[in-house]
Amino acid sequence: VKDAFGNVLADGDCVQLIKDLPLKGSSQTLKGGTKSKPIRLVDGDHEIDCKIDGAPMALKACFVKKA
Repeated sequence: VKDAFGNVLADGDCVQLIKDLPLKGSSQTLKGGTKSKPIRLVDGDHEIDCKIDGAPMALKACFVKKA
């Protein structure tokens, strides 16, 4: 799995959002530049499972860069 800039991601890497992302089912927005805890790569539509601000998230690799 590669991030938005072509860097290869692995389990345990920390990533950073490259743009603001709205949360489904909520009026909140994740701000660009927010760092996540160590990630876990998974198969499926969303390649990354991580925690941002203590909440579990599923993200696509095209919206993050390696931190």
